[in-house]
Amino acid sequence: MSEEEFDRLALFANQAAIAIKNAQLVTEVENLKNQLKAENVYLQEEIRTQHNFEEIIGETPALKKVLKSIEIVAPTDASVLILGETGTGKELIARAIHSLSRRKTRALIKVNCAAIPSGLVESELFGHEKGAFTGALSQKIGRFELANKGTIFLDEIAELPLDLQPKLLRVLQEGEFERVGGTRTIKVDVRIIAATNRNLDVAVQEGRFREDLFYRLNVFPVTLPSLRERKDDIAPLARYFAIKYGKRLGKKIEQMPRKVLDALKAHPWPGNIRELENVIERAIITSQGPQLELGDALPQRSVRSQGKELLTLEEMERNHITEVLKSTGWQVSGGGGAAELLGMKPTTLDSRIKKLGIKKRADISGIS
Repeated sequence: MSEEEFDRLALFANQAAIAIKNAQLVTEVENLKNQLKAENVYLQEEIRTQHNFEEIIGETPALKKVLKSIEIVAPTDASVLILGETGTGKELIARAIHSLSRRKTRALIKVNCAAIPSGLVESELFGHEKGAFTGALSQKIGRFELANKGTIFLDEIAELPLDLQPKLLRVLQEGEFERVGGTRTIKVDVRIIAATNRNLDVAVQEGRFREDLFYRLNVFPVTLPSLRERKDDIAPLARYFAIKYGKRLGKKIEQMPRKVLDALKAHPWPGNIRELENVIERAIITSQGPQLELGDALPQRSVRSQGKELLTLEEMERNHITEVLKSTGWQVSGGGGAAELLGMKPTTLDSRIKKLGIKKRADISGIS
């Protein structure tokens, strides 16, 4: 090969290398543009969503303990598992953790694992390639890619299908996955916040939830108190919702009578803050003047039949467990303990005690 031919070949090789590099850059830019577009669409949908809570309201010690936990864990990248009954504000807490973290300028992507059909969960979380399955007419970016450099909130995590749990575990451990129908490994930097109203310990024992995944999610657990454990927060929450829905419905509520507040405090609130919010909204709709009137907005705790009060199943269970605990001197496990008398595992009984809000020296409704 002559020197002239060698120089010509070298020039061609350099041009080819530049062309390949440019093609790679175009592909990367296109991928970033697609991700940004998808993220913007998601954020626009989030903005249009009506969230149940805009602020954390309350001053009780139980709530302050949760807020202190948020301040501690938010600046870190640790996985957080939010536990609590339905309606206690788990999404609100997840948003608070994200807003106090170093990732606050990036997206907080929410996924309700219970709301997605089981056959579509993998595609929603991890995306899919074109032609991966019938109906996959184009490539789709999953929620984990959208959450890159940000936070993903996996609500109702106990409902995640068992066959997908290893893939989630891999993301937690390695920060990588493949789209459905794809072979390219995708790396992501995502903080995971999960939430559930279920007892994951029991789910692990029953084989419905992987133990290794549970431990990876349960790095920093945050347990939210039920509303019946926050009785002193009911009044400020009620006033907050009265202002919120008064503005929305074009009504100005100026007074909240003592009898109304007393009735709200006496209610057991099985639906927690979400139920309180709905009750106040209904009450504002039916109130005729500046004074809040409950009317029929507050559900009845029980029904009466032939002069006898009938309790709900939850109230009956709470009463029975409380009486057994009292009879054993509040001993849960061991010989002669409440668990043995009730024919339950101590861990299961502990779970029910927490679920029902039973406390030593508290009354049967769990009011402290």
